[in-house]
Amino acid sequence: MSTKKIIFTDKAPAPIGPYNQAVLIDNTLYTSGQIALDPNTMELVLDDIETETKQVMENMKAVLAAADMTFADVVKTTIFIMNMGDFARINAVYGSYFDEATAPARETVQVACLPKNVNVEISMIAVK
Repeated sequence: MSTKKIIFTDKAPAPIGPYNQAVLIDNTLYTSGQIALDPNTMELVLDDIETETKQVMENMKAVLAAADMTFADVVKTTIFIMNMGDFARINAVYGSYFDEATAPARETVQVACLPKNVNVEISMIAVK
């Protein structure tokens, strides 16, 4: 029987709804989408798209670490963006967190609106 473990860290934003930062099932981690909330202040970091994306990735890094994982364990990501014109700038920051040779599978989707009107949200699946 599979075991389900809720993952939480105060180094990433606390959930703002009826969900958890991540759920670990056996050796597979399913993360909730992260946006650019500073976990210390719960304020949005929206200076520019690069800074916003970096905050999202740092939040995700903290969630992965709470499950004893790293970006090397990530097998799938989903990126939701408000403006496909920002894709190259988001991708440059996102890509700096992965080794290109072993980067995860990914889709990027432009959406009409994201929580708190942010510009980017990223979720991941990791396996250890």
